Amino acid sequence: MTASESTVNATFRLAADSHTLYRRWGAHPVPGGTQFAVWAPNAEAVSVISDRNSWQPGIDNLNSSDSGVWNGMVPEVHAGSRYKYAIRTRAGQTLEKADPVAFCSELRPATASVVWPIQEFRWNDDAWMQSRRNVDWQTQPLAIYEMHPGSWRRSECDDGFLNYRQLAHALTEYLIPLGFTHVQLMPITEHPLDISWGYQTTGYFAPTSRFGSPDDFQYFVDHLHQNGLGVLVDWVPGHFPVDGHGLAGFDGTCLYEHADPRQGFHPDWNTLIFNYGRREVREFLLSSARFWCDVYHIDGIRVDAVASMLYLDYSRKDGEWIPNEQGGRENEEAVRFLQEMNSHLHAEFPGILTIAEESTAWPGVSRPCYTGGLGFTLKWDMGWMNDTLRFLQRDPIHRPYHLNDLTFRSIYAASESFVLALSHDEVVHGKKSLLSRMPGDQWQQFAGLRLLLCLQYGSSGKKLNFMGTEFGQWSEWNCEAQLDWPLLNFETHQGISRLMAELNRLYTSTAALFLTDHTASGQEWLIGDDTRNCVLAWLRRTTDPQEVIVVAVNLMPEVHRDYQIGVPYPGSYKELLNSDHAHFGGSGVVNSGELAAVKRSLHNQPFHVTLTLPPLGCVFLRAAASSTPAVADRSE
Repeated sequence: MTASESTVNATFRLAADSHTLYRRWGAHPVPGGTQFAVWAPNAEAVSVISDRNSWQPGIDNLNSSDSGVWNGMVPEVHAGSRYKYAIRTRAGQTLEKADPVAFCSELRPATASVVWPIQEFRWNDDAWMQSRRNVDWQTQPLAIYEMHPGSWRRSECDDGFLNYRQLAHALTEYLIPLGFTHVQLMPITEHPLDISWGYQTTGYFAPTSRFGSPDDFQYFVDHLHQNGLGVLVDWVPGHFPVDGHGLAGFDGTCLYEHADPRQGFHPDWNTLIFNYGRREVREFLLSSARFWCDVYHIDGIRVDAVASMLYLDYSRKDGEWIPNEQGGRENEEAVRFLQEMNSHLHAEFPGILTIAEESTAWPGVSRPCYTGGLGFTLKWDMGWMNDTLRFLQRDPIHRPYHLNDLTFRSIYAASESFVLALSHDEVVHGKKSLLSRMPGDQWQQFAGLRLLLCLQYGSSGKKLNFMGTEFGQWSEWNCEAQLDWPLLNFETHQGISRLMAELNRLYTSTAALFLTDHTASGQEWLIGDDTRNCVLAWLRRTTDPQEVIVVAVNLMPEVHRDYQIGVPYPGSYKELLNSDHAHFGGSGVVNSGELAAVKRSLHNQPFHVTLTLPPLGCVFLRAAASSTPAVADRSE
């Protein structure tokens, strides 16, 4: 081996804990051609097949190294060139594989990788990136708009998709008036099948070419940042598909996956499971997570199906899984991987978010790794979502017997840092849209959706809503068609949109609604057992004792007049928001003027106010003048 070859091998050798494989593996344009590197330790030979050599193996051969990485420079292959690796296995078979670290891919159904210089984009989001470093999301408002780029809006051109640049401008124009703080994209990592929604990922370093080039996606993020919107992406390290051009059996062996199907195969999704115990596999995934934050300035990742990673017996029967060394069901290798991922991302990119979709009671998902937690910033509260939707789908006549569905959360609300998510999963597979799931006539259905949104925004926890919810989509989400935008021509749907904008405005400007989200004092119950009227009420507080919000909900379709609610301070209270306001499409049962606090204890509070609760409605109150003397109770 020459000194030059030794230097190249050292450059491309796997470096532990670097998490930057994308700087060494993959395809990197250099003067005169492109430098390639791919990990295939069990291969007999590896060559680059491309347009240059008419896709013939054995012409542009790569050199092997003691690290199992094959590398070399291929002349006359430049940015935009298509390529794959031809991998000759020890069994004599030749496999044609896309580059696991490709930065760009062909538009499906084609599966070749594309050479792309990823570091040439000129960013203009310095102000955003600098300010993000100092944000503590535990004490800040977070209102996330989850979207599927392929079905938000459609184009009449080509295959019907808006490209990343068109999406950037359309989204900012639409979302800024609605008051959302972040956009969360369902997986934009390259994937072969549209109807997988991106969750069957084959390209862990490539934004899907359905919507444009890597430069276009960098423009998308840059434009949103310049307009004050953060960008989150779904990331799927829990499994990968069996497509022939992908990671499955990459060099003729189970390289990325476990060989034993009891460890390496997901029965639910017919996909393979990463071998988190293998250092090179962990490094591949950790580099992917870092890549999106580094190269694309992403503000955070939402990790899909974390529960499937944590449990060895996930969706398996007895005898279909292998216990860990202690005989337990916990996947300790996956736990260590998630802890390492969160530790490094938060250390290297201050201010980013890591969010877990975790559906079990695994302890400490959003607690620091040094305490034994997984280290995520936030966790989706699947319990809140299930309990709340189950309650609101009941006929009102049955609701008084099930108030526990809405109050149970107080038992665990401070155990994690939660996101209250009404995601895409709740409006597919026959579940119908959120609006359609509400019982009663059409007026009650719209009132029910307004009530659901107020319950979400009035409760402790960050917020996430899937596209279409913000204007009351009637039909279930269809990934192959755009949202029902013509509905916004109707006053009832405009009312939902106006309510969403007002909820976001109130939420992001009112510290009591976000500052103590994840503390035991963040939500204090006033009324949790009024089964006669089916009313709930609670307080939202800050660390300032004078800052308090009263939230009261009437879960029945009739008006409750002269209803009394305990409050902590004297003076008067003012209605900040009423979901039954005519502006939002309601019947107009509101509390105008100021509500005087009466000095008589109620609901463990020293004062109370009397107000009208609208049908299927929610009221937000704020102490308007806490220094004003309380009104004496004339009954005393």
